[in-house]
Amino acid sequence: MNCILASSSKVHKMDYLEHLIPSLKKLFKDVEELVFIPFARPGGISHTEYTKKAKRGLEPLDLKVKGLHEFKDYKDAVEEAEAIFIGGGNTFVLTETLHKSDLIDTLRNAVKGGTPYLGTSAGSNVAGQNIKTTNDMPIIYPPSFEGLGLVDFNLNPHYIEREGGETHQGETRITRIEEFHKYNSIPVVGLPEKDWLLIDDQNIILKGAENGVVFERNQSEYTIKAETSLQTFR
Repeated sequence: MNCILASSSKVHKMDYLEHLIPSLKKLFKDVEELVFIPFARPGGISHTEYTKKAKRGLEPLDLKVKGLHEFKDYKDAVEEAEAIFIGGGNTFVLTETLHKSDLIDTLRNAVKGGTPYLGTSAGSNVAGQNIKTTNDMPIIYPPSFEGLGLVDFNLNPHYIEREGGETHQGETRITRIEEFHKYNSIPVVGLPEKDWLLIDDQNIILKGAENGVVFERNQSEYTIKAETSLQTFR
């Protein structure tokens, strides 16, 4: 399995996917055509608009990019894809479409079978065991919260901690994940904006400019630095 699960498609002062390009060149080095899955629809944009955005971001890789919505048979397209990219947006919208299109098992089998996979934000959320640790509003009710199960934990992209002196008194991200662990035992990895997980058949490595945070049930959270292995969660 060869994947990148990124917190975000875009970071401050950089273009869409720009911070990931060096790693993507390695992930997709033998790929000529990539299938983009635009179902998360950020801001409610059309599948066509979102696919155009993905094409622009991937231009440095000189790939042919085709949206899954352009194919007559979604399952065949996924099974035959050289590489797959699921972009960010609303995780509930993405999950609802994947389940109703009966694509969960197809995607899981393709990626675990070796198809290179890029997930950003919602596309990373759905790679976990379930989507219960997303930050998104549940604007639609999917048939299931089940994810692709590419990793043995859940992700919390766009992870951020309350800074000293902040006056906002609402629940912190830590509080929300502690609530999750009152009812669920799955570990959670908090990925700050500039971070991503690089996954191959042997390892899971944290990449990026910030520390990640690991949450396990009935234990205190702890930080992990870039280049740290998360092999224990495979």
